[in-house]
Amino acid sequence: MSPRSAGGPLTATFLDLPVGSPGGSVELFLDLYTGDRPLIPARAFMLGQSSPTHRVPAGLDLLPVAGKCLEGPAFGRYVAALRRALAAAIDPAQIGVLHLQHLAFGATPALIRALPLHPRIALVHGTDLIFAEAHRDQLQVLRESARAADAIVVPTGAMADHLLKLAPQIDRRKITHIPWGIPNHLLTDPPARPTRTSTSYLRLLYAGRLTAEKGVGSLIKSLAPMPGVELSIAAPRAQFHALAPLLQRAGVRARYLGWLRRPQLWRAFAEHDVLVMPSTTLEAMGLVALEAQACGLPVLYQPVPGLSETLAASGVATDFTHSAALARDLDRLRTSPGLLSALRQEGYANAARYLLSATARSLNDLGHQLT
Repeated sequence: MSPRSAGGPLTATFLDLPVGSPGGSVELFLDLYTGDRPLIPARAFMLGQSSPTHRVPAGLDLLPVAGKCLEGPAFGRYVAALRRALAAAIDPAQIGVLHLQHLAFGATPALIRALPLHPRIALVHGTDLIFAEAHRDQLQVLRESARAADAIVVPTGAMADHLLKLAPQIDRRKITHIPWGIPNHLLTDPPARPTRTSTSYLRLLYAGRLTAEKGVGSLIKSLAPMPGVELSIAAPRAQFHALAPLLQRAGVRARYLGWLRRPQLWRAFAEHDVLVMPSTTLEAMGLVALEAQACGLPVLYQPVPGLSETLAASGVATDFTHSAALARDLDRLRTSPGLLSALRQEGYANAARYLLSATARSLNDLGHQLT
């Protein structure tokens, strides 16, 4: 049982991903609900078992439930197992409100069934919508969860638009726009940016998962004939190894940085010239772009829904699927006097609009309205 349970009603929340999973949704979850002094006091759960070799964040509880899947009878059994584990772990009297992470997947229906009488705030992430489009069972879960939620939180207007296409029967009055945020201390104490003596080439950084919708394939194909750039990749190791044949065929040499912990990634931001975000589809918010901007790293991005809203003119929009357009924009960044410096200033000002403390305050206020 969480030692914070004595301090008043808690939020119950559950992300049914294994502890240590990559992704912006995971980082936001840990930022909000875990640590010695969480911004939102909670009983927060992920999947996994305690291990002496893996440090679990303070305030995070693990559920050793196997069988995670997306559809069919096995999905029903998985949700039932999650519900039993949650019911055994949580005292309903301690809980004030539920924060449903994702409208799809197993954690949300399991949490609703384990605590059926508590008010429910659903937080929509990008993968909810992507998987609901691809899996009929997940679309059904999304629609049922949206009906069951008392409030539905989206970080951008683009997310609301996409959600309503998938579930047009949603009561639009439930939908609340609360942007995600980045840690306040990243803006007040960013890593030092070393002075660079040569600007003859651009040091590009890609940071994130290497799944198809992230568009790294288009980036590599467009970079293949291009001089004056150096590409670094910070991504999960297995995903980078799967990318190696494409890099070899394209003749692109990429420096692999590993899957970096947040402080390491922030230092990597300070050691590069441009963050590239070639996403091919909806991005919920683009937290990695905002963290880069807070660290003084300009962002070159594909103007997909979500990113266009979050970054707008504070970054540089390009077309990663068109090598000539990408070459033109990279050359402009490399040769235009003062452009990178101006983008650093604009990016920092943009990132300062999205404080994690503001996200937590808005979610707490919404919870108070429902309780």
